[in-house]
Amino acid sequence: MKIVKQAWIFEDKINYEEVLAKIERAGRTCYKSEDKMTKDSAEKFVKGIIKSGHHSVIEHHNISVRIATDRGVTHEIVRHRLVSYSQESTRYCNYSKDQFGQEITVILPVWFYDIDCEKINFLREYKVGDKNIKEDEYLEWWNGCYQTEQSYFRLLKLGQSPQQARTVLPNSLKTELVMTANLREWRHFLNLRTSKAAHPQMRELALSMLTGFAEALPVFFEDILEKEK
Repeated sequence: MKIVKQAWIFEDKINYEEVLAKIERAGRTCYKSEDKMTKDSAEKFVKGIIKSGHHSVIEHHNISVRIATDRGVTHEIVRHRLVSYSQESTRYCNYSKDQFGQEITVILPVWFYDIDCEKINFLREYKVGDKNIKEDEYLEWWNGCYQTEQSYFRLLKLGQSPQQARTVLPNSLKTELVMTANLREWRHFLNLRTSKAAHPQMRELALSMLTGFAEALPVFFEDILEKEK
């Protein structure tokens, strides 16, 4: 069983200036003020339409990201509408095959990030109750994931197909998801999922994404990032 942290990347290189120009051209169509476009006018114009709530204009550009997280988090992500998804399928992926290392991969919960990685291997030799509460919690989680992995492989050996055997796989199972949405929907997603009321695993992912989006497309996301400081 392999354990990794959740992560994400942009699927395509983002050209901030081109995105700004595209949104400005679309927005100025409403006022027929294209003649006012200059080399430096786009950022100010886009900032103005966002501040005014004229968010339909920023729907003219889509961004795609690739996310690696647990299936519990993706169950929340795919509830968002106006988004296109392509997700790793447990119906067709057979984790006993070489391409998956003949093992399942699980996502480390964020509440275990403070456990020393070198100590993790050491802890597996002990039974629950021998260490502190946090270590006991980790052991329970690890053992649960490990046992489901063993059950999954036994069901495959007994003749079940991957889509049948998947019923025992844990919510912590790592899955990849390609997610494409327009800038307005990304604002909605990141605004909602970075809330302190969000699930901690989801929130850690969304905060990382918000930082990345604000760096790549500042005028579109800097106001949301500022609220989180």
